Amino acid sequence: MSDIVLDIAGLSVAYGQVSVVNELTLQVRRGRIATIVGSNGAGKTTVMKTVVGLLAPVAGTIRFEGSDIAGLPSDDIVRAGLALVPEGRRLFRSMTVLDNLRTGAYLRDDKAAVAQSLELVFSYFPILAERRQQIAGNLSGGQQQMLAVGRALMSKPRLLLLDEPSIGLAPVVVDQIADIVTTVSRSGTDVLMVEQNAALALELAQDAYVLENGRLVMQGPAAELAQSDAVRQAYLGM
Repeated sequence: MSDIVLDIAGLSVAYGQVSVVNELTLQVRRGRIATIVGSNGAGKTTVMKTVVGLLAPVAGTIRFEGSDIAGLPSDDIVRAGLALVPEGRRLFRSMTVLDNLRTGAYLRDDKAAVAQSLELVFSYFPILAERRQQIAGNLSGGQQQMLAVGRALMSKPRLLLLDEPSIGLAPVVVDQIADIVTTVSRSGTDVLMVEQNAALALELAQDAYVLENGRLVMQGPAAELAQSDAVRQAYLGM
């Protein structure tokens, strides 16, 4: 079995005539957390949306566990084993916490295993267990982010995609989310995360890619990039 879970090669994406991502190549390896860092507008979210089928690539390939998934419908990509926690959470705000979590398992028919996944999510986020009957829109921002992560985990993904998981959250909640990302990775679910918070991303990840204006400008071990003068000046404020 290859240790490459996600293999993106020569990926280009455009909105109409406007090129947003240009010839991006990156890999997510089994048992590791990979991150894409870059400023707002660098193309990070576009990459994530393209991987899960919300956008169609202009060129390039996206292979997940050896199979080309570029351009497949999103439902098929979720069935293949990918799940996205989108920027802004995108919860069903008028539904309960429990019902939001259940929507994450809508493609699964293994009821006993779904129940196990629900208990696993509650073990990660005990506050969600306490508030399972609360309306999602009434949760705090941090609790909503926990719910968005939990909902994605309910599909039992083999690769979890996190789009700006720390945005708008208090530092204590960011620490909680970081702990869960690490736990999820260690439990066997691989992770690709995009973040403006480069310090957080480079601390959590093993492999890092720096995107500027839709182009890959740096890549390598996250610990090494965190020590790069260029990265420190541009993204770490040092």
